[in-house]
Amino acid sequence: MVLLLAAGCSEAPADPSSADVPSTAPTAPTEPSAPPAPDSVTLLATGDVLVHQDGALTDGARQPDGSYDFTGVFAPVAGLIGGADLAICHLETPVAAAGGPYRGYPSFAVQPEIVDALDAAGYDLCSTASNHSLDDGFDGLTRTLDALDAAGIAHAGTHRSASASREPTIVDVGGVRIGHVAATYGLNGVPLPRGREWAVDVAAVPDLGGVLAAAARARAAGADVVVASLHCCREYDNDPTEAQVAAVRTLLASPDVDLVLGHHAHVVQPVERIGGEWVAYGLGNHLAEHSTQGYPTEDSVAARFTFSRGADGRFTVSKAEAVPLRIEIGDDGVRIVPADPESFTRIAGVLDRRGAVDAGLEVVPG
Repeated sequence: MVLLLAAGCSEAPADPSSADVPSTAPTAPTEPSAPPAPDSVTLLATGDVLVHQDGALTDGARQPDGSYDFTGVFAPVAGLIGGADLAICHLETPVAAAGGPYRGYPSFAVQPEIVDALDAAGYDLCSTASNHSLDDGFDGLTRTLDALDAAGIAHAGTHRSASASREPTIVDVGGVRIGHVAATYGLNGVPLPRGREWAVDVAAVPDLGGVLAAAARARAAGADVVVASLHCCREYDNDPTEAQVAAVRTLLASPDVDLVLGHHAHVVQPVERIGGEWVAYGLGNHLAEHSTQGYPTEDSVAARFTFSRGADGRFTVSKAEAVPLRIEIGDDGVRIVPADPESFTRIAGVLDRRGAVDAGLEVVPG
């Protein structure tokens, strides 16, 4: 990059003999101007990340030295993930200390190497509020945040301290500031730690006062776009519950929320446009091994939204896309792949159950 500095002109000096004498006055350096913020950014979000134990997922990732490498799981979709300006995951379970012991369902403490794989795949930000947030206690919660920090992945929904719980999560995407708030409907009966009730953002759906307050803080702190991740309501149902729909409508009615992402169902749920804004009610599993339960838990979707700046300076969704994906479980491990034709048709049908395609959603191949 070549930076051109313009110099000002002045009248010739009164004494002609001094006309060719260079000035000794120092010239103040000119600071380079920051590049203008882009007029649009693309955000991509995916579903639940759960590392179930003692199956093809962990067997395929286990290395000869006893460590784990999950990067191959995401390799087929890493281009899709990394191609977005901002990629958001939902890390549903806490990580254990390196070397374990590791646990799966119903109380998770999973391999910390999953965070390295999320980083390698291109994720920039993860929601961490879920019904499993306290499966490994407050220590597991903070260990998970430490791992995300070490990988350079921002997070929202769980917190190490009261002060951190009040600080909005905002990431700068080439000059566009995107805020992220996240909450879960509950914690599987595990009480919030006494004196640390701020550790997990819990929302008694459809009461979302805390989420709305967090979104307002993000907006007040300068967020151009605020995304809300909501972990609720009924598992294994392709349709959202009435309470889920009411909660989403409450969020999108706020001037501080621009997009809602849903998790927890473990199956794909519809996308809908409400009042000009979008919700993905349930993105399905992104990584899991639920295959014995008889539900379409291997169906998945990556939701991609392009936000563009309007004449009023505000960013709104100018393009909404959904990319059907599939969790492929084989004898040698698990991979996340573009959906095959049969799965694509099935997932597309679910996505359109609330009129998303007529409203502008494009269902596209990965």
